[in-house]
Amino acid sequence: MKVSAVFVCLAAILSTGVADAAPLRQRSLVYARNNKVKMMNGQKANSSSSSSAKGAVYFMTNDPKENFIIAADIGSDGKLTLNRAVSSRGRGSHGQTSPNGPDALFSQGSVKASANGKILATVNPGSNTVSVYSINENNPSEISLIGDPVSSEGEFPMSLAINSNGTQVCVLNGGTVNGVNCYKVDKDVGLTAVPNTLRSLGINQTTPATGPAGTASHVIFSEDGKSLIASIKGTPPTPGFLAVWDVNSDGSLSQDFKKVAPASGGLLPFSMTVIPGKNAILATDAGLGFDVFDFSSGNKSSAVPIQGQSATCWSSFSKKTGNFYLTDIGTATVTEVNVDDNLKGSIVKQYPQKAGSATIDNDIASIGNNDFLYVLAPNATQIDVLSLDGAGQAKSIQTLDIAGPAKAAGLSIDPFNLQGMTSFVKSG
Repeated sequence: MKVSAVFVCLAAILSTGVADAAPLRQRSLVYARNNKVKMMNGQKANSSSSSSAKGAVYFMTNDPKENFIIAADIGSDGKLTLNRAVSSRGRGSHGQTSPNGPDALFSQGSVKASANGKILATVNPGSNTVSVYSINENNPSEISLIGDPVSSEGEFPMSLAINSNGTQVCVLNGGTVNGVNCYKVDKDVGLTAVPNTLRSLGINQTTPATGPAGTASHVIFSEDGKSLIASIKGTPPTPGFLAVWDVNSDGSLSQDFKKVAPASGGLLPFSMTVIPGKNAILATDAGLGFDVFDFSSGNKSSAVPIQGQSATCWSSFSKKTGNFYLTDIGTATVTEVNVDDNLKGSIVKQYPQKAGSATIDNDIASIGNNDFLYVLAPNATQIDVLSLDGAGQAKSIQTLDIAGPAKAAGLSIDPFNLQGMTSFVKSG
């Protein structure tokens, strides 16, 4: 597919009807100090009983009036039950597109959970803040805001990374004031700034960001925790790049980032998923399919096409199958990808979902000996659940409606604003 056709296809599925996305630059919040909780399962909001759930998944309403985190229980069979929505005490926002539609933030990782830290973090792109919650491990849908939301020290925060032990959170800002900023996690007061982590990307953007081309996308830590990496899409015909900062022992970042370009053919690096044990990253690429970035001396970076793709932008990795699962907003297709020991990528199988559902953010949870893929499909206001029974053996097991329970709970839902997908699984 030609690059120009990618954005034609994106525009075709981005229909009209999004809430106001005027620039918001304020640093203070006006929400009540107590969490607002809306139960989506008919139970009382003060229920503290132990849950039989094995874990939970979380995504956000990203509403410009008030952002809520929606939590759904994961059962032993991997299926979901909506539980509650908890206010972030911040506001959502929608990037500027023509026309408007789903994928409001042009990003992955807007909501992120840490099993080791037992925390959940979310961006509030309309308030330029970050909120952090504690997760009740006995009942993971019970999340409690820790302290107050803190400034992202930039504009239009869109993605978050949490280090392996859950003690440091970094945010990616994608607006006029763009770059990264990091915090330590204090279980009593919330997020506190880590000195020497406020770093600029210097990309030419607006607040809210204008895209999808030319926007920041995702921020992650490298597998060894020694690098913080942000992905930036290109503006055709100019390819995008990865920005790589060194992470020092005190959590601070190198002053400048190293700019890493994709292999020939790569154009729009979007989500990033670590390739275990390889010092390498798989990045989805809406202009092609996916890119492999090799950070070792082997220089095995490559750009791999997915025939018939429209905008492949989100990814996750299954420990059980050893494969990656990529979602395409335009074709509503899940593509299973293998990357071998020589970092050669190949297509294993594709799994079409509901046409026009606009499959975006996804995550994988391991429950016992089984892996399950959770895919947010905002145009259909649903979550698609797939059981990953083995390589090439993904199977749809549930379609979870969001709109009905949200309406019953009095929760405002705009399909074009829904964003994020992350999971937490109980230990043991």
